[in-house]
Amino acid sequence: MPPWGKKRLPSPEFTGRLANVRLVSVVEAAPSESAEPPAVSGGARARARLRSWRPNLVMGVASLVLAAYMTNGLWRDPATSAIAENKGDQAFFEWILGYGVYTLSHGADPFYTWMMNAPLGVNLAANTSITVYTVLFSPLTFLAGPQVSFVAILTLNLAGSAFAWWLFLRRYLVRNPAAAALGGIFCGFAPGFVSHANGHLNWTAGWVAPVVLWWVLKLREPGHWIRNGVVLGVLIAVGFSIAAEGLFFTALASGVFLAVWSLLPATRQEARAALPTVLAGLVTAAVIALGLLMYPLYMHFDGPRTFTGTGFNQFYYSEGLAAYFEYPTRSIAGSLGWGNDLAPNATEETSYFGAPLMVLVVVAFVTLWRRAEAGRRSTLAALMTVGLVFFVLSLGPELKIFKPLTGIWLPYQALMHLPLFDSALPARLALVVVGVFGIVLALTADRLLSEPLPSVTSHTVWAAGYALALLPLFPLPIVTEHRAPEPAFIADGIWRDYVSDNGVLSTLPFATTDMADGQRWQAYTMARAGKQFRIPDGYFLGPGGPDGTGQIGASARNTDWLFFRAAFYGYVQPIDDFDRERAREDFRYWNLEAVFLADDITGSHSQLYRSAVEITATDLLGQPERVGGVLLWRIRPGVDPQ
Repeated sequence: MPPWGKKRLPSPEFTGRLANVRLVSVVEAAPSESAEPPAVSGGARARARLRSWRPNLVMGVASLVLAAYMTNGLWRDPATSAIAENKGDQAFFEWILGYGVYTLSHGADPFYTWMMNAPLGVNLAANTSITVYTVLFSPLTFLAGPQVSFVAILTLNLAGSAFAWWLFLRRYLVRNPAAAALGGIFCGFAPGFVSHANGHLNWTAGWVAPVVLWWVLKLREPGHWIRNGVVLGVLIAVGFSIAAEGLFFTALASGVFLAVWSLLPATRQEARAALPTVLAGLVTAAVIALGLLMYPLYMHFDGPRTFTGTGFNQFYYSEGLAAYFEYPTRSIAGSLGWGNDLAPNATEETSYFGAPLMVLVVVAFVTLWRRAEAGRRSTLAALMTVGLVFFVLSLGPELKIFKPLTGIWLPYQALMHLPLFDSALPARLALVVVGVFGIVLALTADRLLSEPLPSVTSHTVWAAGYALALLPLFPLPIVTEHRAPEPAFIADGIWRDYVSDNGVLSTLPFATTDMADGQRWQAYTMARAGKQFRIPDGYFLGPGGPDGTGQIGASARNTDWLFFRAAFYGYVQPIDDFDRERAREDFRYWNLEAVFLADDITGSHSQLYRSAVEITATDLLGQPERVGGVLLWRIRPGVDPQ
């Protein structure tokens, strides 16, 4: 039966489960049976409810344990542990969480900030600002710091994704709890999401897809279009504020599935009958979502300091065909040396299913197809169309077998300049394929566990196939390493004696994606509320790229570049009058009151040359003061560099 078909007894054929929106067992009483149900005591009812919730409890605990295993390196010491592959993004999200406390305590705009990139500010609506999370976790951020909130959200994202897929599969697709658990664990901890656990609080929120899909399927319920539309609208608003790109992909996948299913001959009539109810629910959802998102959407598309695109190269951030057959770095197979270097970076290994899983999914789908009736084949066909469409789109605008471009244009070429698509990275479309694979694996496992097979050998072959495909993909914990601790100058509030309220203060080197200490230390002060300081520069997306596109961070000024070269390359440039004049201009532009250099500084991707920074700063600004574990240079208005 299709997703909004009439309810009926489940078919003895396993794949009939895919077609039912809700599996309802209808049992007619035999003539000799009493029409009155037997009396049940309150204790019996309580025990029955407990038994019905026990699988959910077991799955929830298992998901949380696996997520904690993945993030244990951060939990050991959140203050000085950082994700080795992506310290910059971790610092950005910690800053966003700190700004959440600042927003609530100061009544600031959650979608535009003046605290970073002085004096221009940053459009947070055009960044991954995870607004709902910043509000919900603001008490934890205030009490324990952005570092703890970051790892808590990351852990709950991974666990919640697996658990949400479990609930979705149990509700709509499979009977056997073990099959649903397999599908949920796969979807929540698939290689692509494990890869994004390297710092991305937006993309690890994989629970958004099954929750939104749940309520999309509920739109067909007669008489409940208002309720279902309102709930879906709220979920869309929440999803947009946490993972806008993921919500966009979920909407595309839903549209492809419903369009294909509705046009196929076997299900066309049923789709036509359900259309009025579904459209009424969708209109309601759109009205609610637009009402809640009116301001953030304005800020995202037409607010100050907006831009088109993200500045990331879509040819580079696309999947090579071979990547689907390779193993991810953070997996058992990767630890055995079977990994690869095909991804743009370790955070973007968005497919990497391995050849055995690719073969298993094809065999499993063919098996399901052969046992399905016409109506059920419509649902399977729509599901696999989604998988194929997103597989092709994830390859980007030009085909790559491995890393080099081949010159063969692909369908994404026609989409890459359209609104929304111009801000998406094609490789991430492969994350939709994760959901398709997870559903196929769960459906097949349900059949294997629920229906007899011709022989013991058949069970053995299938079990071996699952083990060969999935065990090498079992994830390894996120790699962490030390990062510079917060200096006493910041932690003890000593900085307040040297900077006016909302004055501009900066670390040396200035905060960028490669040198994020200054940005995260500012985040810690915002999380404590009270007096604050602003910073120049920072790690964010903003205008400044060619042809109105975005770029990472602020456009570099001469003084930025002077200290960047010293920190990143160890280059000590002789300071002359030109440098001092440019420094005067830059200090006036930022309205900078002081700069400081901590004893320990951390680079996002490599070690920094602290001694070169100190030599450069002393040559430019004179001898520093030693205060609270840092070297401090005051920059008063009207006082020039030496």
